[in-house]
Amino acid sequence: MSDFSRIPSVEQVLLQEGSQNLVTNFGRSLVVDEIRITLESIRQGIVRGEPVPEIAKIVEKTRKSLEDLEKNSLIPVINATGVILHTNLGRAPLSHSVASAVVAGLTSYSTVEMNLVTGTRQNRNTGLEGLIKRLLNVEASLAVNNNAAAVFLSLRTMAYKKKVIIARNQLVEIGGGFRIPDILQQSGARLMEIGTTNQIRLDDYRRAIDEGGSIVLHVHQANFKITGYTSEPELKDIVKLAHSNGLPVIDDLGSGALLDTSIFGLGHEPTVQESLADGVDVICFSCDKLLGGPQAGIIAGKSEYLSKIKKHPLARVLRTDKSLIAGLEVTLLHYLKGKVESDIPIWQMISTPLDEIRRRAEFWKARLGDGAIIDGQSTVGGGSLPDEILPTQLLALAVKKTDALASLLRTETPAIISRIQDGMICFDPRTVLPEQDDVFIEIITRVLSKYREKYEN
Repeated sequence: MSDFSRIPSVEQVLLQEGSQNLVTNFGRSLVVDEIRITLESIRQGIVRGEPVPEIAKIVEKTRKSLEDLEKNSLIPVINATGVILHTNLGRAPLSHSVASAVVAGLTSYSTVEMNLVTGTRQNRNTGLEGLIKRLLNVEASLAVNNNAAAVFLSLRTMAYKKKVIIARNQLVEIGGGFRIPDILQQSGARLMEIGTTNQIRLDDYRRAIDEGGSIVLHVHQANFKITGYTSEPELKDIVKLAHSNGLPVIDDLGSGALLDTSIFGLGHEPTVQESLADGVDVICFSCDKLLGGPQAGIIAGKSEYLSKIKKHPLARVLRTDKSLIAGLEVTLLHYLKGKVESDIPIWQMISTPLDEIRRRAEFWKARLGDGAIIDGQSTVGGGSLPDEILPTQLLALAVKKTDALASLLRTETPAIISRIQDGMICFDPRTVLPEQDDVFIEIITRVLSKYREKYEN
């Protein structure tokens, strides 16, 4: 008998008791579709010389595939790496009040585009713009879905088919292969590169203006540093020169810092307020980096430019949804209320004293009855403040197979993401949310037992 003839039919698999339970949980149509996929994989296996599995195993494989399908691709994790703005882990975690506002906005109708006083339609950006104007003292603003979109929309509106002056050392890649020259090209702007990688002078800008440059784009080098024999003019001097020749200046600040990072023991990251004080016409910045909010990009500055940006057809393509508006409004209110360090998670992490971190590490060690406390370094991450570190204390576990233990921890829910230092698997309290301590200890205890039984007994 051919092995192919031994493959059961879809109906035969459906008649199994386990399949009936799957139909109850997942619906007949989806179960039938998954059974067909399973049977096709068996046919391919026969071609490779594999035997036909028992029908019970076919049901089990179908069940596992359906359960995997049901799992959300965004799995909660405990970030014990010490990287505060971990791009692969979603950058800034949101405050509880922000999360509550987002849930409330998503689970009911809300006044996205309605004025309750007049009963008429209003612009969805109205409330958010009011907060931004008050916080930054700007004439106008617009929020879009990320900072790359903010830069693109600004260039498309202000610089389409125009020459954009930009320093060579600012032609950066912002991650994921997205490069400023590509964004410029797609916006319809014409790149006018000036200076050298390490030397940019005001005269370079002056010559470019004389040669027909129409707009200046200034891009902050957020995710790298150039050191040694370098120089470049200050932003305020670039702005003064541009304005004296009738050219506007767009500043892509990227990180979106509104606080002075130097007071927390870090290097100084240029702030949005400083850029505006230097006189830039339009500034673009991220909301999910040092701002500590949801992913978004803010365009702020002078009304003469923002009014045109808001009316551009792409503004609708890139606009924010109600969940982002709700989350961003609450985040900005944390700043207006002066509650940044107490209410925004990333600033809680950055501002946590070393003694407090040591106490949490000791608490973990006592609860586990295992490990050692060692010195370590936390980093900001997220393409912000490269090479800047914060001293920290790590809980370190000495095991024979660090990669194996790290892998086991990643299979848990929530997954625990650790780091390896000095041949030990380490956990940084700085980036573990305090409310995660109990589940963190429970998972570590259970996984350590599983690991030792498998690898060290």
